[in-house]
Amino acid sequence: MPEGDTVYQAARRLRAALVDRELTVTDFRVPAVATVDLTGRSVLEVVPRGKHLLTRIEGGVTLHTHLRMDGTWHVQDTGARPLPRPWHAIRLVLANTAHTVVGMRMPVVELLRGADESTVVGHLGPDLLGPDWDAPEAARRLAARPRRPIGEALLDQRNLAGIGNVYRAELCFLRGVAPWTPVAEAGDPLAWAVLAQRLLAANRDRVGHVTTGDTRPGRRHWVYGRAGRPCARCGSGIRRADLGDPPRVTFWCPRCQPSPDGGTPGDRRPGGSSYRA
Repeated sequence: MPEGDTVYQAARRLRAALVDRELTVTDFRVPAVATVDLTGRSVLEVVPRGKHLLTRIEGGVTLHTHLRMDGTWHVQDTGARPLPRPWHAIRLVLANTAHTVVGMRMPVVELLRGADESTVVGHLGPDLLGPDWDAPEAARRLAARPRRPIGEALLDQRNLAGIGNVYRAELCFLRGVAPWTPVAEAGDPLAWAVLAQRLLAANRDRVGHVTTGDTRPGRRHWVYGRAGRPCARCGSGIRRADLGDPPRVTFWCPRCQPSPDGGTPGDRRPGGSSYRA
């Protein structure tokens, strides 16, 4: 699932292509809005909110999209080349005389009244890359369920909006904490929130997520995607396991991130919790 910095970058590209331009094509290929025609209206804003995108259109309409696991945005010059393939994966097309924007494999495409945006993003915690980022409030939300595993709490967008699986694993490594450690035993929640914001802010202007400071291929992450490879700090083999409900794979170094009880995620009873994106 794309992280908050990826969505932030997508919003910037869509903003450059669409804002203050009149739509000449609005092709929604999802049943609920397939007959809607917004041509002739101008795009006013494209706003990222965590992992959500809100495209505000003249007339009090908001296009709400979410990439989830597989969605992508494509931006191209209008008329320069055919739409990207496979065509059956296209979920929406917005175009003006200069640019065409295509949403591929996008599981969430819906049109709302602008006044109803809170129904889709009102549950979110402070946005790590938003202008109103509030670290103390994010820390308060993290601490509200002290027995919850920190790895689950970080993914819960109701606590802080924008963290995905990559940053979850990397944050836990950088803090020296096993992902299944209870929040109450994981250290200062404010320190977690501040570090999370620093990581996403450091990556919002680059392609890919770099948490080590080394941009060379294979060296960008400490633990994410490195199961079975040696830890760059201590040489121990990086491990992986599923954590949470629904289960998501996580990575950790058993020496740099010692378990508070000597176990692993598979040894613990599921917490039965869930998170909203």
